[in-house]
Amino acid sequence: MTPRHFPAPSAWRRIQTAWGLPDLAGKGRFVTANVIDSLGNGLVMAFTVVFFVKTTSLSLVAVGAALTVGQLLALPVPPVIGLLMDRYGPRIVVAAGNWISVAGFIGFLFSHAAWHIVLWQFVVQLGSNAFWMGNSPLIVLVARGVERARWFGFVRALRNVGVGFGGAASAAALSIGTVTGLRAVMAVNVVSFAVAGWLVITFRGADPSEAAGAGPAEPKPAEPEQASETTGRRAGGYRTVLKDTRYLRLVGASISFVFASTVVSVLLAVYVADNLAVGAWIVGVLVVLNTVMVALFQTLASRWIEARGPATVLVLALLLNAAAFAVFGALLALPGWAVIAGLLVAMVLYTVAEILSSPPTSELSVVMAPEHLRGRYLGVYQMSWSVGGALAPALLTALLEGGAALPWVFLTAISVLAVPLVLGLDRRPAATSEATPAGDTASVEQLDGGPVG
Repeated sequence: MTPRHFPAPSAWRRIQTAWGLPDLAGKGRFVTANVIDSLGNGLVMAFTVVFFVKTTSLSLVAVGAALTVGQLLALPVPPVIGLLMDRYGPRIVVAAGNWISVAGFIGFLFSHAAWHIVLWQFVVQLGSNAFWMGNSPLIVLVARGVERARWFGFVRALRNVGVGFGGAASAAALSIGTVTGLRAVMAVNVVSFAVAGWLVITFRGADPSEAAGAGPAEPKPAEPEQASETTGRRAGGYRTVLKDTRYLRLVGASISFVFASTVVSVLLAVYVADNLAVGAWIVGVLVVLNTVMVALFQTLASRWIEARGPATVLVLALLLNAAAFAVFGALLALPGWAVIAGLLVAMVLYTVAEILSSPPTSELSVVMAPEHLRGRYLGVYQMSWSVGGALAPALLTALLEGGAALPWVFLTAISVLAVPLVLGLDRRPAATSEATPAGDTASVEQLDGGPVG
C-alpha cells in the first residue's frame, strides 16, 4: 500500500500552533468582527462617562447614576435573547447585537438629559448582551468540533487587547479635549459596529453544511406551520433549564468567577490606597501586569487546556483564585517592604486563574446545553454574569467598609465552595435526557479527557 504524503505545514501555521492559535484560514470576517467589537467595547468602557460629562450639562454623579440605571434595566433581558437565539440562531443574534449597539451609540450622540442616557445605555447593554450570548455558540460552530479551547482563548485574548487599545485610543481622544473630537470618536464607533454586524451576517465559515461532523448545527427559523409541532415535541423551555441540575452547578460556579472578575475594577485600588502602606502607583503596575499576561499567555495556555478536561482546569482556576485572595488579605499583616512583593504574587496567581477559567467556562456553557434549547440555557448562564456583575460592586465595597480583610475572606470562601460544583461537569451524565440531541451528548462526552476532535 502506497504511503500517503501530507504537505508540510506552512510557516504561518507552525507559528499558530506554537502560540496556541486556532486555524484562522477562512475565518477572517469572524475574527475581524471580534476585533472591532473588542476595540469598541474597550473604547466605550473608558470613554462613556467623560463623553457625557463633556457633551452635556449633567454632573459626574448624574451621568454615573443614569448609566447605572440603564444597565440595571437590561438585567432581565438575557432570557428574552435566549428565546430569540433558539428561533433564529447565533449568527443573526450576534449581528443584531452589533446593530442594536449602533442604534445606542447614535442615541448617545443626541443625548442631553439624564433619561436619554438611561434609554440609550439600556439599548447599548442590550446589544452587548446579545453579542456575547450569541458569540459563544457561534465559536463552537466556527471551531467545528476541533480547537474549541484555542478559539475561546483566542477570542478572550482579543477582548483583552481590545480593551487595552480602546482605553489608549480613548485617552488620546480625551487629550484633544474638544466636543467635536469626542463626537467624532463616537461616530467612528457607530461605523465600526455597523461593519462588524455586516461581517458576521455575511460570514459563512460557521455553516454546518460545509463540513460533515462539524458539531451542532446552527438553529434555523421554524416555519409557522411547524412551530406548534416543534413546541409540542420540545416542550419545557426555561422549566427544563431550571430542572437541569448539572447545568445549574455550572451557573452557580460561574458566580464565583463573576465576583473574581470585578476585583481589579472595583476592589483593588481602594484596598491598596486605604489599607496598605504602599504608593498608589503599584495599582497601575498590577493592572498592566494583568493585561499583558492575558494578552501574551491566553492563547499559549489554550494549548495546555485543550489536552485536559474542562472540569479539572476549572478546579485549578478556583484554587488559584482562592490562593490569590488569601494572599491579598494576608498583606494586611505584612511589613511595608513585603507588601509590594505580595501584591505581585497575588496578581500573578489571580491572572493565571483568569487565563485558565475563561475557555472552559465558555465552552461548557455551550456544549452542556441541548441544541434546541441552547439559547434559553445561555440566557440563564448570562443572568449569573449580569446579576453578579451588578451586585459585586455594592457587596464588595460594603464588606470592605466593614473590615479590610472581609472581602478577601468572602472571595476565598466562594472560590473554595465552588470546587465541588464543577467536579465531573465534563462527564457524560448517567442517564441522558430525551430532550438532548445525540450531537450534544457527543459534544459533552468528547470533553471528558483529551483534546476535542
